[in-house]
Amino acid sequence: MSATQQFCTFLLDGLFFGVEVEKVQEVIRHQETTRVPLANRAVGGLINLRGQIVTALDLRRRLELAERDRGVVPMNVVVRSDDGAVSLLVDEIGDVVEVQENEFEPPPDTLQGMAREMIRGAYKLKTRLLLVLDTERAMKV
Repeated sequence: MSATQQFCTFLLDGLFFGVEVEKVQEVIRHQETTRVPLANRAVGGLINLRGQIVTALDLRRRLELAERDRGVVPMNVVVRSDDGAVSLLVDEIGDVVEVQENEFEPPPDTLQGMAREMIRGAYKLKTRLLLVLDTERAMKV
């Protein structure tokens, strides 16, 4: 029997992503962001998280996916890194999913562009693929 791993999951442009639970600080509803002039296009702005200023990265832009429809507000998955907390703006929050580590597979060939560089691999679930996001690479903008 192999070891298991838990992922905090979310949806982004219809794709099902996961981040290791240990890296997630918290998941919060939409927060107003303050725009950062001249910042990288993937920087969605800054949020005030109980007095802590946190950079919010728009994962759709970071992964070069289609823009979010107007009027649809993103959710925040706040992850920890060596440089502090960073919020990942996602479409919808999922559940915590537990998978068998031996079922991990390399990224599917159908992934292209920036998404391929930031996806560490995938797990085949009963109804879909769980794409594992490399948060360290995703946060380097």
